[in-house]
Amino acid sequence: MQVQEVMNRSIRSVSADAKVMEVASVMCLYRIPGIPVVEDDGKLVGIISEKDVLHCLFPTLENLMEEGMGNVDLDAQMAKYKDVLDLSVSDLMTRNPITVAPDAHVLRAASVMVRNRFRRIPVAHNGTLVGMLSLGDLHKAIFHLNVATRTFNKG
Repeated sequence: MQVQEVMNRSIRSVSADAKVMEVASVMCLYRIPGIPVVEDDGKLVGIISEKDVLHCLFPTLENLMEEGMGNVDLDAQMAKYKDVLDLSVSDLMTRNPITVAPDAHVLRAASVMVRNRFRRIPVAHNGTLVGMLSLGDLHKAIFHLNVATRTFNKG
């Protein structure tokens, strides 16, 4: 079974010059943990995730060394979120993300995802985004394939 048989083709993407506010609202509204970043021609240039957005709120090593672990004002750190929303996607995105090809075997894609601790991965053909694949998509496809085979073999 190939990735193209189970990937999601209706994907939301964003440009690198979009504001984080736009991306964060889509992430929250549609419960999307990561959004591919593409150029006008569909070329994949990055991915922005909730982790990328929230990472800006974590105390820096300098903060921790100056103030000590227990003395960092986490509420003040959280208030920095307003500033993060004014940034551009290009300021926070992960560039040159790991991808899988549409003709890759689903278990090869799963191994890439598990090895890198991804739950979702962009599917690209010659650098152009063609879909997204999640571990849930893979598991569901493998489950249905095996349940159908099992059901028909018993009958």
